[in-house]
Amino acid sequence: MTRVHDFAKTESGRGPFIPTALANNPRAGQWTSKAMSHDMVADYKRFLMTDGEGIRCSVYVSGCPFHCEECFNSSIWDFQAGHPYTQDFEDAVIADLSNGFVQGITFLGGEPLLNTGVLLRLSRRIRSEFGHSKDIWCWTGYTWEELMRQGESPDKIELLHEVDVLVDGRYLKDQHDALLQFRGSRNQRIIDVPASFVAGKPVIWGGLHDQKRFIPEMYGKDRSAGEGAAS
Repeated sequence: MTRVHDFAKTESGRGPFIPTALANNPRAGQWTSKAMSHDMVADYKRFLMTDGEGIRCSVYVSGCPFHCEECFNSSIWDFQAGHPYTQDFEDAVIADLSNGFVQGITFLGGEPLLNTGVLLRLSRRIRSEFGHSKDIWCWTGYTWEELMRQGESPDKIELLHEVDVLVDGRYLKDQHDALLQFRGSRNQRIIDVPASFVAGKPVIWGGLHDQKRFIPEMYGKDRSAGEGAAS
């Protein structure tokens, strides 16, 4: 098991379930894209319906120092994993987004807010070419409250201002819940970013709709009821 650290022991109010013993907990500004990122892309997936609302394209950037226990993407914790971000790659993403059936793009990782060099470039081009007709979702291990701390690197806030919806917080295995929409553990939130900047506090995304029970369970009960009625 990876040893984790709380580098901000004197801080409070860092968001739900933070600090945690299940992941690293950084000080404000301790980790930065400038110091850590190698501008690498671990994966790119086209036309998905799992990484946010609607049909989307998803960019998985490389590198994450949170090291959440039982992380689904631990293979890309390394900032040098994958392949370099290139102009050809960017052009291909823009071409995919130009399809009318694509609602937007999602940034995942790895840690997107520690790869702002490439994601600011990409998100600003998206805004330049599509305005807000394509939405931008982003996953992060940081909580909203951590990102708002005095001393946090300003590039993180710059990227947030390009984002529409943020899924925040570490993945915590003891808070895992398979019924949650677009997230793995109950501490994580789906945040309406523009509304949160206006309110000065996290505002939960209006499309939130968690399941109450497993879909296979529902199908099984419905099927059983139908068979009973037919007999």
